[in-house]
Amino acid sequence: MAVKTESYYVPAQSPWPIIGALGLFLLALGAGMWSAGIAGIYGPVIFGCGTLVMTIMLFGWFGNVIKESHSGLYSAQMDRSFRQGMSWFIFSEVMFFGAFFGALFYARVLSVPWLGGAGNNLMTNEVLWPDFTATWPLTLTPGGIETTAMGWFGLPLINTIILLSSSVTAHLAHLALLREQRQPLKMWLGVTVLLGVTFLGLQLWEYVHAYHELGLRLDSGIYGNTFFLLTGFHGAHVTLGALMLFIMWLRILKGHFTPAHHFGFQASSWYWHFVDVVWLCLFVFVYIL
Repeated sequence: MAVKTESYYVPAQSPWPIIGALGLFLLALGAGMWSAGIAGIYGPVIFGCGTLVMTIMLFGWFGNVIKESHSGLYSAQMDRSFRQGMSWFIFSEVMFFGAFFGALFYARVLSVPWLGGAGNNLMTNEVLWPDFTATWPLTLTPGGIETTAMGWFGLPLINTIILLSSSVTAHLAHLALLREQRQPLKMWLGVTVLLGVTFLGLQLWEYVHAYHELGLRLDSGIYGNTFFLLTGFHGAHVTLGALMLFIMWLRILKGHFTPAHHFGFQASSWYWHFVDVVWLCLFVFVYIL
């Protein structure tokens, strides 16, 4: 008896993986030079080039996948592969942020108390600097520069409300898609993208406030390091998520997606909800506690 098998589409060689790798390299190189103040204007320029390359890569690669899907090349097995791939990708992102949260917890719960003489250790003030106190956040840097901690009220709270609202609008867009309500789908997804862009604008404003009014910088000791690394990487993920949702919105304007076939939209929604959950953890452990 013949066994029924499913076809599995294997795409031809593509330039997009190497272009994406180049974009990530330029982003990392530019960000490193920019944050370290090396080579003047070249750091921001290289970072901007990396952003442009990544944007082109996303639009190009997504375009290929869309054409392949609309050509009927994908089977049910291919759909399962996409779901597994996206699930593992989000899991890798969980581990990525888990490493930075782990560094934050290690510094707060173990390192700082230990340096202050907790357990069987002697006081280490003279080893570090005379005014060292084992409290969090450490607003006095080893260089003797005093900074101000970022509070949770104001812009951080507003951004939390905005990002949580965007999860609601993304869910409403998904419900509209399942009900084949195209106009509410366009509206709610468009609102989600606008909320994401608003979040990024307010975060940039918050950074300007931190640098110029609070004296809080990336080089402001362990507190400045963890604050900007966690919030900065999260902002990068919000940027990627907003770009993905924007591409989904453009596809919806073209009439793409049906209640039975819309994994591209669903995957973008998964990623967006993941970004929101990470922000809630950030808001609690970085801003409030």
